[in-house]
Amino acid sequence: MAELSGASAPPLLQGSLAENIMLFARLLRATGMPVGTGNVLNAIRAVSLVGIESQQDLHTVLLSQFVTRREQIPVFDQTFALFWRNPKLMEKLMGAMLPTLRSDQNQQPLIRRLGEALSSGNTESSGRDEEQVELQANLSASESEILQSRDFEQMSESELQVAKKMLQNLRLPVKPIQTRRHRACISRAQIDMRRTMQHLLRNSELIPLQFKRRVTRPPEIVVLCDISGSMAQYSRMFLHFMHAMTNNGDRVRSFVFGTRLTNISRYLRNKDVDLALEETAKAVEDWSGGTRIGFCLEQFNRHWSRRVLVQGAVVILLTDGLDRGEGPELGKQMERLSKSCRQLVWLNPLLRYEKFEPRAQGVRTMLPYVDVFRSAHNINSLTELPALLNPSTAQVA
Repeated sequence: MAELSGASAPPLLQGSLAENIMLFARLLRATGMPVGTGNVLNAIRAVSLVGIESQQDLHTVLLSQFVTRREQIPVFDQTFALFWRNPKLMEKLMGAMLPTLRSDQNQQPLIRRLGEALSSGNTESSGRDEEQVELQANLSASESEILQSRDFEQMSESELQVAKKMLQNLRLPVKPIQTRRHRACISRAQIDMRRTMQHLLRNSELIPLQFKRRVTRPPEIVVLCDISGSMAQYSRMFLHFMHAMTNNGDRVRSFVFGTRLTNISRYLRNKDVDLALEETAKAVEDWSGGTRIGFCLEQFNRHWSRRVLVQGAVVILLTDGLDRGEGPELGKQMERLSKSCRQLVWLNPLLRYEKFEPRAQGVRTMLPYVDVFRSAHNINSLTELPALLNPSTAQVA
């Protein structure tokens, strides 16, 4: 609202309402929303200009000033409902979480970031936490290298938080592959006989040669992630990596499986990682349970293979392969999956052990059908993915 800052702008709102707006902005900032001083001043001016007759009016005005992206609306709505419902919340904003909020049965469950913002302790402890986070974010080169090579399963909770931020910043540059389609070009790449003959019919005196080149595009990447109990620690980190891949412009389709197959592609397209993983957790019902790799691959081959495995797709399989009792069926589905894609990459956390041997029946059954078999137990192993996925120029989708 640029007009609010002009010479004809009304005087700033005074009193408790203005103080409440400032405290509300602080709470939004604590949840991770980019709320600056200019937003707060514009919000106060907007309330003074529009006038507030109901809580809905206040919600609309503050929404227009504090929210800049669609993904921020759920965070804003829950924070607004929580803050303006309890008038004493501003006194305890940096204190302990209100017991009355927990006892409210009709209240919508808090998202994790809002809960952390309200339970952050007093102002001093909050300041110490911010300093600690800033210190962790500014790791020295040697500490960063150590963390990147550390096994996800051996990381502390604070190290996992830093590792998740590192995964969000990872990029997956995949070289484009040549498709069967052509596009007209000026350079003398390949003669386009069809267009040349069309021009010849229009002008019989000259033969203007027309040229074409193959169209290139990045391959479709399909990720199948095991979320069974044996993969619990790794699957949490893999989901952060899959979210980063999905929101970096890559053509990524994401699936998770334990005892059933679930397509989570649309949930991971949400740019807010907390909201994306929250929606994913609601959609998936078999977290940390058993493993039925053969059954889940059969579901993928039957219902999804023809939809997503197109134009030289690459399949990334994230699992430890610990599946017993489905030997013949598992081998059949792995063979079909291998023939449906251009490249099948299996990332197995068990390869972190130097003396690893494929003794499990599931591993022995799956191994003959994969093109690449590598470990995925730390950040360094995930950064090697581009080298594994970049195809040779001779392959055509």
